Amino acid sequence: MFLTRRRATLAACIAAIIATPFALDRAFPPDLSRLATTGTEVLDREGRTLSVLPVPGGTWRLRTTTADVPATLTDLLIAAEDRRFRHHIGVDPISLTRAAFQWLRAGRVVSGGSTLTMQAARLLEPRPRNLRSKLIEIFRALQLEARFSKDEILGIWLTLAPQGGNIEGIRAGSLTWFGRQAMRLDAAESALLIALARRPASLRPDRHPVAARAARDAVLARRGGPAAGLSAADRDLALAAAMPERRQPMPRLAPHLSREMARGATAPVTLTLDAGLQRATERLAADVLATLPDRAALAIVVTDIETREVRALIGGEWGAESRAGALDLTRAVRSPGSALKPFLYAMAFERGIVTPSTIIADLPRHFGAYAPENFSRDFAGRVTAADALRMSLNLPAVALLDQVGALRFASALKLAGAAPRLPRGADASLPLALGGAGTTLREMTALYATIADHGRSLPLRLTPGDSPEAQQALERRAADAVAAILVQRFPDGGRAGVAWKTGTSWGGRDAWAMGFDGRHVAGVWVGRPDGTASPGATGRHAALPVLARVFALLPEAPREGLRVMADAPRRQAPADRLRLLFPPAGAALAEGAGPVTLRAAGGRRPLAFLVDGAPLPHEPARREVAWTPPGAGFYRITVLDADGGAASVAVRVRAPDAPAVPTAVLVPISTGR
Repeated sequence: MFLTRRRATLAACIAAIIATPFALDRAFPPDLSRLATTGTEVLDREGRTLSVLPVPGGTWRLRTTTADVPATLTDLLIAAEDRRFRHHIGVDPISLTRAAFQWLRAGRVVSGGSTLTMQAARLLEPRPRNLRSKLIEIFRALQLEARFSKDEILGIWLTLAPQGGNIEGIRAGSLTWFGRQAMRLDAAESALLIALARRPASLRPDRHPVAARAARDAVLARRGGPAAGLSAADRDLALAAAMPERRQPMPRLAPHLSREMARGATAPVTLTLDAGLQRATERLAADVLATLPDRAALAIVVTDIETREVRALIGGEWGAESRAGALDLTRAVRSPGSALKPFLYAMAFERGIVTPSTIIADLPRHFGAYAPENFSRDFAGRVTAADALRMSLNLPAVALLDQVGALRFASALKLAGAAPRLPRGADASLPLALGGAGTTLREMTALYATIADHGRSLPLRLTPGDSPEAQQALERRAADAVAAILVQRFPDGGRAGVAWKTGTSWGGRDAWAMGFDGRHVAGVWVGRPDGTASPGATGRHAALPVLARVFALLPEAPREGLRVMADAPRRQAPADRLRLLFPPAGAALAEGAGPVTLRAAGGRRPLAFLVDGAPLPHEPARREVAWTPPGAGFYRITVLDADGGAASVAVRVRAPDAPAVPTAVLVPISTGR
């Protein structure tokens, strides 16, 4: 009986000894939260780094595995820090015994005796350097060895190793000190990052280059020889390598889009952008921003037509001193001005209301209480629909919308991915033809991609993956007709075979230029982020030159789909005769009512206005002039054009007490915008 009890007690003790580590491990698991808290890396379509976002608090830390670094680095690390790493269980008794003996003999810590696993434990849970912490590190090292493989333990070290300041981990260190990915590190650079992890504050190469070089060379010369796979020649070459003199900026291409897409992500985010094109577009944007007026900003979107994948996106200038700050202006709702007209004409072509060669009138007209005017405040007379679109005439566009139907037009815009934002409680109406609603640059890019893709509508894509099935928002015939009309040379030269259209909102608040070729569609917006006016700014002068430069960055695209229609002969509109629109013949004007606006149409500019043979001072390119009658009486008003054509009318200026005459009494009319 006694022997049985002894055996039972012994078995219980053995079981307790065996179970205690498991119980302690279960009760006190290692804290892996620092390993899990890493910054987000944003990649382009080819896997190249676009941007890196720090962890909360501003620390730059990227998850790093042995597959992310060259074999030379891991070989150097093991040779320098823990030669028996591959063989021990997390604790190296030989190293610990040597460290303890040196400590007793010298009265201070000479070497720590820490294995790489113990260092990984300390990086996971930083503690003061004392005996108690060392014992905890030993326990944690045993736990890590039980949980992870040797390469996974190396990954902990590679992810958390301090690299100076707010930089942690070899990947972040490589980007900071050498401006490239860790896989491209050479032996000298690898040795520096290994040495830097020991004393990051006192070995920073930008502040302590002499100490940093000595520490690097020590890793190479004393510990980085044959054990690390380095030949003598390689080691000598590494010892002669220069030291980095300053920190490199972290990658931050497409900062607006990267921040948008990385929000809440726990793994690297892959976008459809092209890093090379994005970088070139950002350089272009920086050059343009330097030339823009005060507080003006710029946004650009470039998209692949076939896939609708966004290849480059400039949301605005980034940074504390920027005009736009963190606001992504490609998502800002702004007035598109005349940039909606191509879609309107496509709908008119589709419904047979007009064809590109139909002659339409650009003459003063009222639509109820709405009386639109052209941007130039004159009228072109009789023109083809194609020329009316190319010249961006307002009266024909409003007349077409009146026939298409504003609600139908708004619905079609929504189907094409550019639903117009109207004031609360308002319905779509005729001003929609001239930009009387809100939209975004991204939506406008999707709209022009619909025209470029033969009327097929698809949403823009920012991440790779399957796209939804396309919808036929426009008949192919109508979309291709509009594309052909818009193919034209840029005013200052540049690539041929690009279809483009500009738009300007009231007061120059928004300047747009949209264009496409056989492969890409691009959109440019210029304006002030706060929506204030920029008098004189237009899409043609502010945004179109930028669009031309964007297309200069893009590869040549096949133009078959555009060239055939663009090169087809266009019907020429008959010459439009010169005539006076206001005042009409026989009109009676009221004396003392102020200046009268004389308006002409047709003919070839420059024009000259005369009253009783005396010329009136005015801008020759304008088709109107203000005239203040000197008094009551009869006057002959004449207009001459560049070809010698003339038109004249006789009018009467009636004194307030003069008897009524059987003609309409006219008062001056407003010139409007």
